[in-house]
Amino acid sequence: MKKIVLTLMVSFVAVSTVFAKGDGQQSAGGSGGGQVQIALLMRNMDEQFLKDYSDNVRKLAAEKGVTLNVQDARSDGATQLTQLQTLLNQGYKYFVIVPCVSELSEQMNQLIHEKGGAAAYSNIQPTVASLKVGKNFFFASSPEFVGGRYQGQLIADYFSKNPAKAPNKTLNMLLILGQLGHPAQVNREAGLLAELKTLGYTVNIIARDTANWTPDQSQQKMDAWIAAYRNQFNVVAAQNDGMALGAVESLIQNGFTKSDASDGTILTVPVLGIDATQDAINSMRENKLYATVLQDAVGQSAAAFDVIYQVASGIYKPGNAAGGTPAATTPIDEAPANDASIIVQCYLVPFVPVDKNSDYYKTH
Repeated sequence: MKKIVLTLMVSFVAVSTVFAKGDGQQSAGGSGGGQVQIALLMRNMDEQFLKDYSDNVRKLAAEKGVTLNVQDARSDGATQLTQLQTLLNQGYKYFVIVPCVSELSEQMNQLIHEKGGAAAYSNIQPTVASLKVGKNFFFASSPEFVGGRYQGQLIADYFSKNPAKAPNKTLNMLLILGQLGHPAQVNREAGLLAELKTLGYTVNIIARDTANWTPDQSQQKMDAWIAAYRNQFNVVAAQNDGMALGAVESLIQNGFTKSDASDGTILTVPVLGIDATQDAINSMRENKLYATVLQDAVGQSAAAFDVIYQVASGIYKPGNAAGGTPAATTPIDEAPANDASIIVQCYLVPFVPVDKNSDYYKTH
């Protein structure tokens, strides 16, 4: 992907308009009378996971007495860069960032580094090169490959209990993807298929396409697939809960229901998601969605916020835990936490498989 270059040929009116779309506690400048100021740059806040993430950052900022400035880039990288430059010009130095794309992270960190600042990234991985810009740049997120593996384990668990629904351990899968090329899309799919292979399943992908993380697109996609492949699939895997719930709704409206929910779902085929949003948990309680995987929005946002708060407060030391998550010590296979030289700058918040036997389901 070509690097998006921030141009200063942006009118004052355009910058002011973009900046005014932020919310939270706003400040005209960066000094704040000695009060810590942190900006939260979100790629969007349309997805439930991202809403939960930003809500927790607001909560933590209020508890710490931090002046927080929240910006929504509406999934536009150029807008996010403009927002960053505006904030830097106003004196903000400390950032929690969910970037629009990984490739923006190095350019963003160079701009922040020039001001002596710090940033922590979640959800979409920063590049290895971006974390090497300085020791005050961090990754606070969950390894996506592991999330895919857990989804595979949950699928295998369902069919081990219901072997007649997958003769010869053969899965005929509809696979609903997030944004193509997104690190979560790539790694969750790889982890899912690798785990099912390890567990001895043959996976036939009946249909595979993106619904761009959205329930509406997922429901439309499922409607089309049901028309084309009725009775040819026995499992639906979606890469987030929003798309999983869109698939559930499509299956219900197209008559894929049964009265017996002893297998954990009223649907004739199990549907699984990732994120463990409250909407997903509620659907599981209604015996619709079969299972999901917790991507911990609270854990990720707590780690990202806390490490930046420590830097801004002058108390950070390499290796400090952040938000209850220890700094990583051993490289993993997934970037950026695969580089030993920056592993201490990574906070790996674990995924957790969620079915009706899990503690998370029981407490939520």
